[in-house]
Amino acid sequence: MATILWVEDQSHWIDRFRPVLEAAEFDEGPTELQVFRFAEAACQHIKASNPANRPDVALLDANMKGNTAAGFSVSRALQRKWPDVPILYLSEYSGTDVEQQALESAWAQDFIAKHQRNVESVLCWRIRATLRQARMRQPGQPDPGDVLQSGDLRIDTASWTIYWRGEKLMNPADSRRPLAPTPRRILRYLVEASPRAVTTERMAELLDADPDRFTWASYRQHVRVLRRAFDQAMPGEGAFTALCKTDQGIVAFGDSMAYCWKPVQRDAS
Repeated sequence: MATILWVEDQSHWIDRFRPVLEAAEFDEGPTELQVFRFAEAACQHIKASNPANRPDVALLDANMKGNTAAGFSVSRALQRKWPDVPILYLSEYSGTDVEQQALESAWAQDFIAKHQRNVESVLCWRIRATLRQARMRQPGQPDPGDVLQSGDLRIDTASWTIYWRGEKLMNPADSRRPLAPTPRRILRYLVEASPRAVTTERMAELLDADPDRFTWASYRQHVRVLRRAFDQAMPGEGAFTALCKTDQGIVAFGDSMAYCWKPVQRDAS
């Protein structure tokens, strides 16, 4: 049985697509629809849900009640609770900056235009394809070619997405935005080199950065951003940064202007 969390504020679209989705054969058994007319209600449901209520896919409208950010708020709630749930947008704003933001910043796997010929069939095709891809990339069965794992840290090397204990690392300066590319790349190279340390000069080479501009101060600043991103994904203020001081996580390597990644013990808070 496939469970679809669907957020749509307009009744005529719900009336049009509900029978199509309920009749479609996405998986063995009937399709279960969790329909929400308001983004706030969907976010509250997600926050309060237990793991058994995890949907297989989320289908979101972007603009709700004139608010183009409504659907994106649901995306953020899903990413915090269930980072592996695929997100699709079904919207009237195809080809606009709304679609661009959904695909670049709101973790959408697909963006489907409501006003297109044969949209009902297109919607079902896209959901089936998304569910098929999700089954192929189930957590706990990573593709070694696309996933770099170190204890509770998982890096999707195809998308550069980073998860720590199931939480997606976000920009510590703005939790609505993804972590910047350079800190993500630095973390990947540190994990790949573990347990060896990576010097400033070597990291500049890996990043293909100007060695005169990528200094120890630059390296240190990016590591601070990474530690704060981990802190944001953990309970307790500064919990990950505190772990780093106990020779776990992202650790400064003596006085040699280097850092190394040391796996965090499972019982560490």
